Order: sequence, then structure tokens, then C-alpha cells
Amino acid sequence: MKQVLSSAWALLLGMGLLMIGNGLQGTLLGVRGGIEGFTTFQMSIVMSAYFLGFLGGSKLAPEMIRRVGHVRVFAALASFISAVMILYPTFADPFAWSLGRVVIGFCFSGVYVTAESWLNNASDNENRGKALSLYMIVQMAGVVTAQAMMLLGDPAGYDTFVLASVLISVSFAPILLSISPTPAFDTTKPMNLKQLMQTSPLGCVGMFLMGSVFAAQFGMSAVYGAKVGLSVAEISGFVATFYVGALLLQYPLGWLSDRMDRRLLILMVAAAAGVGAVLGMIFGGIYIMLLASAFLVGGMTNPLYSLLIAHTNDYLEHDDMAAASGGLIFINGLGAIAGPLITGWLMGDDVFGAPGFFMLMALLLFALAGYALYRTTQRPAVPIEDTGSYAPMSPSSTPVAVEVAQEFAIETEQDAQDAQDASDAA
Repeated sequence: MKQVLSSAWALLLGMGLLMIGNGLQGTLLGVRGGIEGFTTFQMSIVMSAYFLGFLGGSKLAPEMIRRVGHVRVFAALASFISAVMILYPTFADPFAWSLGRVVIGFCFSGVYVTAESWLNNASDNENRGKALSLYMIVQMAGVVTAQAMMLLGDPAGYDTFVLASVLISVSFAPILLSISPTPAFDTTKPMNLKQLMQTSPLGCVGMFLMGSVFAAQFGMSAVYGAKVGLSVAEISGFVATFYVGALLLQYPLGWLSDRMDRRLLILMVAAAAGVGAVLGMIFGGIYIMLLASAFLVGGMTNPLYSLLIAHTNDYLEHDDMAAASGGLIFINGLGAIAGPLITGWLMGDDVFGAPGFFMLMALLLFALAGYALYRTTQRPAVPIEDTGSYAPMSPSSTPVAVEVAQEFAIETEQDAQDAQDASDAA
């Protein structure tokens, strides 16, 4: 752990500040949109726009980095993010905000690609798993910290937007001033989606459904809080609880993942998250129940992302894992674009109102549980000893981080095989 911190502390510090800024702007827009009188569906378009930009950035950023290098891409995208943060309160219009969210989504995707390739360069075979874990913890902790910072200013004014812009600007200083060498950059061409679907139907269907669930959590939770009349402090606590649950339950579920049929675990986790969403739908008027629902939904759904990747890997050759990661991220991104739009429509006063936020998540999660049950009848489970290692991942990770996780899974499996061979020889 000390070795990881010594080689990547600047990157992790910068990413922590970056996630605080990103988490702050997401919640802040949800609250400010209610103050400005935007409809729920207008806010859903604004929130969905981020994921449209993010998906585009994950496809184009690698080519930008290859053409001009990490540092230039990093600095250029940082300036755009900081500028858009300031412009949000200046142009309080749904169309302007949607355009800004596309830009910010694109820029954050490029920043993550750059940072994650640096993280891979700063780690080696022995500490790559720890580096991935630290990276995920920093991401989650950054978003949770952002919710507390919502209380430092008035969302109806400019102060909090300026704070988010400053955090984004400062976040790049530790990385750009670091003495770490610029890494070589390369990515793998994604696997054909038809081939990926044939290899792991549950992985593909699950990633699409979870994309919608994650996007609803990240983009619409603050909108939900504003719609039901929560205070700014209550909204901050509600949003933060999703990520606290994700942080606390990721590793216990990961431990189980390496010791049982992953399809059954996916079924149980999705069903438990669906129950949590139903609780929020029924008891949303009781704040403590709202927090319990957020903890259960966030704590169960975030590990599902890593579980689905690990499950897909169980049916892939080592040489195909990196290629599959790009396809899975793309499928997840398509679901993420649709999630806020459908959620916003369901939350409309002429449809289901605020409970529509939890309703969509419940439907998607129970659908995933049902499909996982169906898949258990279609082919036998992979023997536990033949499954790959579980690597914790954040849903906001780009294909670069997922490829790093794939490398870690392969290396762990190979080390275990070498140890077994040595034991058999003795």
C-alpha cells in the first residue's frame, strides 16, 4: 500500500479533488434546477446529456491523447470543465445546461482516460490490485465529500458553482506538477457486440440495465430530493448515502463473488437492491427510510458493475478480456443515456410523480434478477476454481481502468496457477 501511495499520491489526490468537483456539480444542478423552476423532464434531459458526452469522450479521448499527449489533453479538458462550471449559473436555461453537461461529460471522460492510464503506469503486477482499490475508494470518497460541501454556500447563488470550478482547477495541479513520467498510451479495439452478447448474454443485458440504474442514481437523486421538498442538507445526506453503501458493501460482495456461482450472486444482489428501491418508493416520505433505501440500493448496485465484468471474464480467453471491456462500457453507456430520460418521464406529475425515481430502478433490478435466474438454466456454472478474480470497479470508470482490472484478474489467475503447479511438482 505504501508503494502505491508513494508512486501515485499526486494522481490520487488530484482525482479526489476532481471527484469532489464532479459530485458537487451534479447535486448542485439538481437543487438549482428546482429553484429555477425547471420541470422534472427538463432536468432529466440535462442529466442525461452528461452520459452522452461521457460516452463520446470515451471513444474519442484515446485518439486525442495519441495525437497530442497526456499533458495537453489533461490541461485543455480541465479548462473547459472549469469554464462550464462558472457558466451554469450565468445561463440558467435547460438547453444551455444540457449543452454544458455534454461538454463536461466529454471532458471528464477524457480526464479519466488520462488519469487511469497514468495509474496503470504507476503500478506493477504486485500492487495493481491495491492501486485499483485505492482509486475506487478515492472516487467514492470524493463524491461523498462533495455532498457535505453543498452546505458551504447557497445553491441559489454563485458561490457553490465557483467552489466547484476552483476544485476542478486545483485538482490538476498535483498531477501536472508531479515528477511521474508520462506513460505510453494504447487501448484495445472493442470486441464485436454480437460476439460479446453470444459469449455472455447476462453480462451484456446486465450492463445495459445497470447503466440506467447508475445514471438515475448519479443524475436524478438530487432532482428527486428537490421534488419531494427535502432541505439542501437532507438532499446531500440522501445522495451521499448511495455512495457510502457502495463503499462499504463492495468488498464483502467481492469476497462472496470468488466463492460461489456468480449468476446466483448477481440474482440475489439485484433482488436485494430491487427490494431497497421498493422501500424507497413506499416509504419515501420518512427520511430515515429514504436513507436506508439509498444505502441498500447504492450498496448493492455498485458492486453489480464489477460482478458483471467478472462474470463475463469467466467465459473469455485471457486475450479477449481487454477487448470485451470496451464493448461492456459502451453497452453500459447506452443504458446510462436512457436512464435519466425515462426516470424524468416517470417522475412527471401526470405520470407517477416523485416515486417514479425508485420505480424505474426497482423494475430494472428485478428484471436483471429474473434474467440471471433464467441464465442459470441455460448452461452449467463455471467451476469456482476456474473463475477469475473479482476486481472492484466504479461505474464511472473508463475502458482504460477496466482493462487495468482485466490485467489484474489475469495476473492473479496466472500467479495462482503457477503456485498450484509448483505445489504439484513438489
